[in-house]
Amino acid sequence: MESQPIKLKGITWNHSRGFTSMVATAQRFSELNPNVEITWEKRSLQAFADEPIDELAKRYDLLVIDHPWAGFAGKTKVILPLDEYLPKAFIADLAENTVGHSHVSYSSNGHQYALAIDAATPVASSRPDILEAKGLKLPTNYDELLALAKKGLVVMPGIPQDTLMNFYMMCCNLGEEVCVSKEHVVSQEIGIKALQMLRALAVEMDPAMYDWNPIKVYEAMTLTDNYAYCPWAYGYTNYSRNGYARKLLHFHDMIEINGVGAISTLGGTGLAVSAQSKEIETAMKYLEYVGSEAIQKTVFFDGGGQPGHRKAWTDEYTNSITADYFKNTLPGLDRAFLRPRYNGHMYFQDRAGAPIRNYLMNGGDELALLQQLNALYLKSLEI
Repeated sequence: MESQPIKLKGITWNHSRGFTSMVATAQRFSELNPNVEITWEKRSLQAFADEPIDELAKRYDLLVIDHPWAGFAGKTKVILPLDEYLPKAFIADLAENTVGHSHVSYSSNGHQYALAIDAATPVASSRPDILEAKGLKLPTNYDELLALAKKGLVVMPGIPQDTLMNFYMMCCNLGEEVCVSKEHVVSQEIGIKALQMLRALAVEMDPAMYDWNPIKVYEAMTLTDNYAYCPWAYGYTNYSRNGYARKLLHFHDMIEINGVGAISTLGGTGLAVSAQSKEIETAMKYLEYVGSEAIQKTVFFDGGGQPGHRKAWTDEYTNSITADYFKNTLPGLDRAFLRPRYNGHMYFQDRAGAPIRNYLMNGGDELALLQQLNALYLKSLEI
């Protein structure tokens, strides 16, 4: 008699990088394990950043999550501590082959709550064909970036979430990490300067960007010939692959700000298992498959994924298909800032971007804005 099929359900986010990569791994895993059926569903990028994982963990066995949820997971135990289920040598390999702080970004309270299967941070991108046709070079510092923006050729994501991440980046580059003090988000001097530098750029850009996330920026850069350069947006290797977009993007390390390469805010995604799953053993086998060096370099990457394993970033094959996306942007990932992951930070993250975006659009009093951010921050510390 045939054994009952084992069914696992997963939730990821709606882009080839997030969805088809997981479908590809699930398909091959099921071929290797014929009694296992894994179904992946998808949700919007905004829902991915916002929707509480405790609700998702009730409905899905497998969750692709954003790393700031690690602190929440550590406190609520809604997803499983993988270090208690996966082989120690496997976890050690991932820790050793992390891209920047990707691996540790999913740890909390001494446990590993997700595998960093996907690594990302804001990086620079360009349309080499447009720059060449206009006789222009890639900017190397803030002043050169501002000069290029004044030609109307520069764009960046302007939705609240990305605006907040860019504010974090500017503060880091001016010498101060955010949300470290118990009194304020950042000091007045650094906060005001960071806001003014972002606004000076924003006023030179197409106001349409205020409704754009990184995906919409890359679609606009490849579907039209209006924009030649994006200084920082969460990287998507898909747009550097033949056939994916109308025009290829090349990806680069970011400009220098304050004499050092831009310190952007780490993103990426992690693969977690719900504490309510009835098929934990099979789920863990699948995690080990997806996170392995061999699959990260091939099935996961070939399915549109952006690997989290460092050896996939230094690999000749992955780089040959993406115009050296991985080699070019790796320095930026290694510098990236690991944003706060205390339990209440999602409260702050969900609310702090909109007022900064409003300031970039309309100007205003930087000090009053910082006081507004501080009030949100202090409230988030109480959660």
